[in-house]
Amino acid sequence: MITMFMLFSLRAPKRATLRLLAGCLMATTLVAPALATDDIPHPVIKRRVNLPPSAQLHYAIEAQQNGLQIKGEALVNWNTTDGKYRVTAETRASFVGKLLEASSEGTVDSFGLAPNVFVDKRFRRDPTTTTFNRDSNTITFTQSSESYPLLGGEQDRSSIIWQLISVARANPGKFVAKSEWLFFVAGPRDAEQWSFTVVGREKIKTAQGDVNAVHVLRAPPPDNKGQKLDIWLAPGSEWYPVRLRFTDPDGDYIEQTLDKLTK
Repeated sequence: MITMFMLFSLRAPKRATLRLLAGCLMATTLVAPALATDDIPHPVIKRRVNLPPSAQLHYAIEAQQNGLQIKGEALVNWNTTDGKYRVTAETRASFVGKLLEASSEGTVDSFGLAPNVFVDKRFRRDPTTTTFNRDSNTITFTQSSESYPLLGGEQDRSSIIWQLISVARANPGKFVAKSEWLFFVAGPRDAEQWSFTVVGREKIKTAQGDVNAVHVLRAPPPDNKGQKLDIWLAPGSEWYPVRLRFTDPDGDYIEQTLDKLTK
Protein backbone atom coordinates (compact mmCIF):
# COMPACT_ATOMS: atom_id res chain seq x y z
CA MET A 1 0.00 0.00 0.00
CA ILE A 2 0.89 2.87 -1.75
CA THR A 3 1.60 5.01 -4.76
CA MET A 4 3.77 7.98 -5.63
CA PHE A 5 4.98 9.50 -8.90
CA MET A 6 7.86 10.70 -11.04
CA LEU A 7 7.91 13.39 -13.74
CA PHE A 8 8.99 11.17 -16.64
CA SER A 9 8.96 13.91 -19.26
CA LEU A 10 11.85 15.62 -17.47
CA ARG A 11 13.99 12.74 -16.28
CA ALA A 12 13.98 8.95 -16.39
CA PRO A 13 12.54 7.49 -13.15
CA LYS A 14 14.64 5.80 -10.51
CA ARG A 15 13.92 2.12 -10.54
CA ALA A 16 13.98 1.66 -6.78
CA THR A 17 11.55 4.54 -6.32
CA LEU A 18 9.03 3.13 -8.75
CA ARG A 19 9.21 -0.34 -7.23
CA LEU A 20 7.93 0.98 -3.91
CA LEU A 21 5.46 3.45 -5.42
CA ALA A 22 3.00 1.09 -6.75
CA GLY A 23 0.46 2.39 -3.99
CA CYS A 24 -3.20 -4.52 -6.05
CA LEU A 25 -5.46 -8.71 -8.35
CA MET A 26 -7.32 -14.40 -11.30
CA ALA A 27 -8.12 -17.72 -10.25
CA THR A 28 -5.69 -20.24 -11.71
CA THR A 29 -4.98 -23.92 -11.30
CA LEU A 30 -1.28 -24.62 -11.70
CA VAL A 31 1.16 -27.37 -10.96
CA ALA A 32 3.36 -25.98 -8.20
CA PRO A 33 6.56 -24.67 -9.81
CA ALA A 34 9.93 -25.42 -8.27
CA LEU A 35 10.92 -22.95 -5.61
CA ALA A 36 13.91 -20.72 -6.14
CA THR A 37 17.00 -22.63 -5.00
CA ASP A 38 18.05 -19.84 -2.65
CA ASP A 39 14.60 -19.38 -1.16
CA ILE A 40 14.20 -19.96 2.56
CA PRO A 41 10.57 -20.32 3.73
CA HIS A 42 9.60 -17.24 5.67
CA PRO A 43 8.21 -17.38 9.20
CA VAL A 44 4.47 -17.61 9.69
CA ILE A 45 3.28 -14.77 11.93
CA LYS A 46 -0.37 -14.64 12.92
CA ARG A 47 -1.75 -11.56 14.69
CA ARG A 48 -5.14 -10.17 15.55
CA VAL A 49 -6.49 -7.81 12.88
CA ASN A 50 -9.27 -5.23 12.70
CA LEU A 51 -9.86 -3.90 9.18
CA PRO A 52 -10.63 -0.17 8.81
CA PRO A 53 -13.91 0.94 7.19
CA SER A 54 -14.05 1.43 3.43
CA ALA A 55 -12.87 4.88 2.37
CA GLN A 56 -11.54 7.03 -0.46
CA LEU A 57 -8.36 8.97 0.32
CA HIS A 58 -6.98 11.82 -1.77
CA TYR A 59 -3.36 12.91 -1.30
CA ALA A 60 -1.35 15.92 -2.39
CA ILE A 61 2.14 14.98 -3.54
CA GLU A 62 5.37 16.93 -3.31
CA ALA A 63 8.73 15.60 -4.42
CA GLN A 64 12.33 16.51 -5.01
CA GLN A 65 13.94 14.46 -7.74
CA ASN A 66 17.29 15.27 -9.34
CA GLY A 67 17.03 18.88 -8.19
CA LEU A 68 13.48 19.34 -9.48
CA GLN A 69 10.49 20.23 -7.30
CA ILE A 70 7.46 18.27 -8.49
CA LYS A 71 3.77 18.27 -7.50
CA GLY A 72 0.97 15.82 -8.14
CA GLU A 73 -1.88 13.89 -6.56
CA ALA A 74 -2.83 10.34 -5.63
CA LEU A 75 -6.23 8.72 -5.12
CA VAL A 76 -6.61 5.54 -3.07
CA ASN A 77 -9.84 3.55 -2.85
CA TRP A 78 -10.08 1.03 -0.01
CA ASN A 79 -13.09 -1.30 0.06
CA THR A 80 -13.93 -4.23 2.30
CA THR A 81 -17.19 -6.15 2.45
CA ASP A 82 -18.47 -9.73 2.83
CA GLY A 83 -15.08 -11.16 3.71
CA LYS A 84 -13.34 -9.63 0.70
CA TYR A 85 -11.22 -6.56 0.12
CA ARG A 86 -10.00 -4.44 -2.80
CA VAL A 87 -7.61 -1.50 -2.83
CA THR A 88 -6.78 0.57 -5.90
CA ALA A 89 -4.43 3.51 -6.29
CA GLU A 90 -3.81 6.01 -9.07
CA THR A 91 -1.10 8.65 -9.24
CA ARG A 92 -0.97 11.72 -11.47
CA ALA A 93 1.61 14.46 -11.99
CA SER A 94 1.05 17.99 -13.21
CA PHE A 95 1.28 18.38 -17.01
CA VAL A 96 1.87 14.63 -17.44
CA GLY A 97 -1.29 12.89 -16.32
CA LYS A 98 -1.62 9.35 -15.02
CA LEU A 99 1.72 7.79 -14.14
CA LEU A 100 1.00 4.77 -11.98
CA GLU A 101 -1.90 2.43 -11.26
CA ALA A 102 -1.92 -0.43 -8.78
CA SER A 103 -4.58 -2.76 -7.44
CA SER A 104 -4.82 -5.58 -4.94
CA GLU A 105 -7.80 -7.75 -4.19
CA GLY A 106 -8.47 -10.90 -2.28
CA THR A 107 -10.22 -12.28 0.76
CA VAL A 108 -9.89 -11.91 4.53
CA ASP A 109 -8.74 -14.94 6.49
CA SER A 110 -7.38 -15.68 9.96
CA PHE A 111 -4.14 -13.84 9.08
CA GLY A 112 -5.94 -10.73 7.84
CA LEU A 113 -5.74 -9.67 4.20
CA ALA A 114 -5.14 -12.61 1.87
CA PRO A 115 -4.31 -11.23 -1.60
CA ASN A 116 -5.21 -13.15 -4.73
CA VAL A 117 -3.69 -10.89 -7.37
CA PHE A 118 -1.56 -7.75 -7.34
CA VAL A 119 -1.40 -5.70 -10.56
CA ASP A 120 1.14 -2.93 -11.12
CA LYS A 121 0.85 -0.62 -14.17
CA ARG A 122 3.57 1.99 -14.68
CA PHE A 123 3.84 4.83 -17.16
CA ARG A 124 4.29 3.52 -20.72
CA ARG A 125 4.80 -0.06 -19.57
CA ASP A 126 2.67 -3.18 -19.72
CA PRO A 127 1.04 -4.20 -16.44
CA THR A 128 2.71 -6.83 -14.25
CA THR A 129 0.80 -9.42 -12.25
CA THR A 130 1.74 -11.16 -9.03
CA THR A 131 -0.49 -14.14 -8.26
CA PHE A 132 -1.08 -15.76 -4.88
CA ASN A 133 -2.01 -19.28 -5.99
CA ARG A 134 -4.13 -20.69 -3.19
CA ASP A 135 -4.49 -24.08 -4.94
CA SER A 136 -0.75 -24.72 -5.26
CA ASN A 137 0.28 -22.54 -2.27
CA THR A 138 2.81 -20.52 -4.25
CA ILE A 139 3.40 -16.90 -5.17
CA THR A 140 4.30 -16.43 -8.85
CA PHE A 141 5.11 -13.50 -11.14
CA THR A 142 4.56 -12.64 -14.80
CA GLN A 143 7.86 -10.74 -14.84
CA SER A 144 10.16 -13.41 -13.40
CA SER A 145 10.50 -17.15 -12.87
CA GLU A 146 10.84 -16.76 -9.10
CA SER A 147 8.32 -18.43 -6.82
CA TYR A 148 7.77 -18.50 -3.06
CA PRO A 149 5.77 -20.71 -0.72
CA LEU A 150 2.41 -19.40 0.37
CA LEU A 151 2.31 -20.15 4.10
CA GLY A 152 -0.15 -17.55 5.40
CA GLY A 153 -0.04 -13.82 6.05
CA GLU A 154 1.85 -12.83 2.86
CA GLN A 155 1.10 -9.39 1.41
CA ASP A 156 1.75 -7.43 -1.77
CA ARG A 157 2.98 -3.86 -2.10
CA SER A 158 -0.54 -2.44 -2.18
CA SER A 159 -2.12 -4.56 0.55
CA ILE A 160 0.76 -4.23 3.03
CA ILE A 161 -0.19 -0.76 4.28
CA TRP A 162 -3.77 -1.90 4.93
CA GLN A 163 -2.58 -5.05 6.68
CA LEU A 164 -0.30 -2.89 8.84
CA ILE A 165 -3.26 -0.62 9.64
CA SER A 166 -5.45 -3.63 10.48
CA VAL A 167 -2.80 -5.00 12.85
CA ALA A 168 -2.36 -1.60 14.53
CA ARG A 169 -6.13 -1.20 15.02
CA ALA A 170 -6.34 -4.61 16.69
CA ASN A 171 -3.21 -4.15 18.81
CA PRO A 172 -3.01 -0.46 19.76
CA GLY A 173 -1.50 -1.21 23.16
CA LYS A 174 1.40 -3.06 21.52
CA PHE A 175 1.90 -0.56 18.71
CA VAL A 176 4.34 1.49 20.74
CA ALA A 177 7.75 3.09 20.22
CA LYS A 178 10.53 0.65 19.29
CA SER A 179 8.12 -2.23 18.63
CA GLU A 180 8.93 -4.14 15.43
CA TRP A 181 6.42 -5.67 13.00
CA LEU A 182 7.47 -8.16 10.33
CA PHE A 183 5.64 -9.00 7.11
CA PHE A 184 6.50 -10.99 3.99
CA VAL A 185 5.77 -8.77 0.97
CA ALA A 186 5.63 -9.61 -2.75
CA GLY A 187 6.33 -7.08 -5.48
CA PRO A 188 6.19 -7.32 -9.30
CA ARG A 189 9.21 -9.68 -9.57
CA ASP A 190 10.08 -11.14 -6.17
CA ALA A 191 9.27 -11.09 -2.46
CA GLU A 192 11.09 -10.32 0.77
CA GLN A 193 10.57 -9.72 4.45
CA TRP A 194 9.78 -6.14 5.45
CA SER A 195 10.39 -4.82 8.95
CA PHE A 196 8.41 -1.86 10.32
CA THR A 197 9.47 -0.11 13.53
CA VAL A 198 7.25 2.26 15.48
CA VAL A 199 9.12 5.54 16.01
CA GLY A 200 6.57 7.24 18.25
CA ARG A 201 3.70 9.74 18.21
CA GLU A 202 3.93 13.02 16.31
CA LYS A 203 1.69 15.89 15.22
CA ILE A 204 1.25 16.15 11.43
CA LYS A 205 -0.03 19.20 9.55
CA THR A 206 -2.64 18.40 6.89
CA ALA A 207 -5.15 20.37 4.84
CA GLN A 208 -7.74 19.38 7.45
CA GLY A 209 -5.66 20.64 10.37
CA ASP A 210 -3.16 19.11 12.77
CA VAL A 211 -3.42 15.36 13.28
CA ASN A 212 -1.94 13.24 16.06
CA ALA A 213 -0.24 10.35 14.29
CA VAL A 214 1.86 7.27 14.97
CA HIS A 215 5.11 7.39 13.00
CA VAL A 216 6.19 4.04 11.54
CA LEU A 217 9.49 3.49 9.72
CA ARG A 218 10.57 0.89 7.23
CA ALA A 219 14.33 1.29 6.84
CA PRO A 220 16.58 -0.85 4.63
CA PRO A 221 19.02 -3.23 6.36
CA PRO A 222 22.30 -1.60 7.50
CA ASP A 223 24.19 -3.12 4.53
CA ASN A 224 21.56 -1.99 2.01
CA LYS A 225 21.45 1.50 0.47
CA GLY A 226 17.81 1.15 -0.46
CA GLN A 227 14.92 3.52 0.01
CA LYS A 228 13.47 4.47 3.39
CA LEU A 229 9.71 4.58 3.92
CA ASP A 230 8.06 6.67 6.65
CA ILE A 231 4.33 6.29 7.36
CA TRP A 232 2.17 8.33 9.72
CA LEU A 233 -1.06 6.61 10.83
CA ALA A 234 -3.90 8.50 12.53
CA PRO A 235 -5.47 6.54 15.45
CA GLY A 236 -8.15 9.23 15.78
CA SER A 237 -9.24 8.63 12.19
CA GLU A 238 -9.48 4.83 11.95
CA TRP A 239 -5.66 4.63 11.64
CA TYR A 240 -5.77 5.79 8.01
CA PRO A 241 -2.36 6.91 6.67
CA VAL A 242 -2.19 10.72 6.74
CA ARG A 243 1.32 10.99 5.33
CA LEU A 244 3.85 8.77 3.56
CA ARG A 245 7.39 9.71 2.60
CA PHE A 246 9.89 7.80 0.44
CA THR A 247 13.51 8.97 0.84
CA ASP A 248 16.40 7.90 -1.38
CA PRO A 249 19.98 7.56 -0.08
CA ASP A 250 20.92 10.75 -1.98
CA GLY A 251 18.24 12.77 -0.17
CA ASP A 252 15.67 12.89 -2.95
CA TYR A 253 12.18 12.23 -1.64
CA ILE A 254 8.53 11.79 -2.55
CA GLU A 255 5.93 12.74 0.04
CA GLN A 256 2.16 12.45 -0.01
CA THR A 257 -0.11 14.09 2.56
CA LEU A 258 -3.82 13.39 3.00
CA ASP A 259 -5.98 16.36 2.00
CA LYS A 260 -9.42 14.71 1.65
CA LEU A 261 -11.06 11.67 3.19
CA THR A 262 -14.45 10.27 2.15
CA LYS A 263 -16.03 7.32 3.95
